Amino acid sequence: MFRKFAQRLTPPYSGQVQIVETDTYRALTLDGNTWEIQYINRIHVRVCTMTTNDLKARLRNADNITDEAADPKLEALFDFLAEVNVPFPSTDYYEYWLLDKLDNTPLALLYACTSVEQMEKFPTHAEWASLPDAVMKVQKSDDELAAKVPPINYQLESLVSERAGINKKARWYDRREPHSEFFPPFLVREDWLDPKHEALCKRYLDRQAPRLLMLQGISESNRARLEASCEPYAMEVARFSKVYPVIQDEARINALLVEARLREASNAGGKSAPFNQRDASGLPEPSQREF
Repeated sequence: MFRKFAQRLTPPYSGQVQIVETDTYRALTLDGNTWEIQYINRIHVRVCTMTTNDLKARLRNADNITDEAADPKLEALFDFLAEVNVPFPSTDYYEYWLLDKLDNTPLALLYACTSVEQMEKFPTHAEWASLPDAVMKVQKSDDELAAKVPPINYQLESLVSERAGINKKARWYDRREPHSEFFPPFLVREDWLDPKHEALCKRYLDRQAPRLLMLQGISESNRARLEASCEPYAMEVARFSKVYPVIQDEARINALLVEARLREASNAGGKSAPFNQRDASGLPEPSQREF
């Protein structure tokens, strides 16, 4: 029996991880191409890492595999992964939101999980983290570079912290239930009193667009906005597009995929930053984060 589901990878939000579980093993991928296989036990020891191409080749050559020591359950998982389609349905309905100090409304998503039992395993401190500049660099203007301002990521993190106040509050929500509150579709509020702060937040979210497109349940207009923001990031779109639940503008995304292939073919893309970023092999230690 295979259980398959998707869950947002937090904190900070860095994508939607796809998970397949059996009673003995689990497999995780952030991009739908590279799978990390783990034993399901107290510390979830890593077994191996396999690409989709490896798995498909293995399935084609199954008749030639004669390893008597092979684990039948692991073999079955490999066969399943070779043909499975992603993305899976998202099941992390339980969300822990940092609240705005003025009206206690959702300000920024801190954690998400799939069951009530998992909620107690998450830290209770209410601090929102941005995706670090080392993982996702937001381009600075010439003036900002000259002034040596902190990374845009850190600036937004500070703004969110200030908006939450000194005595920060957070609350769990079951998103399957009706709520009167507004939940920011891109997981952090975009309405700021200072236009400069609003513009800074937009720059961060525009840069995060290739990862935000992995989210499920966002509106057509918001998805179209994210796709438009992806124009400078063809390599990241190529990496993550397999797990996008919906594509609003097929022509736009296909053009970015063609650009990525051309860059790879000319070695212009190479092993650029997007391919060295947090992926299935860089997931948080399962002992610290239970999916």
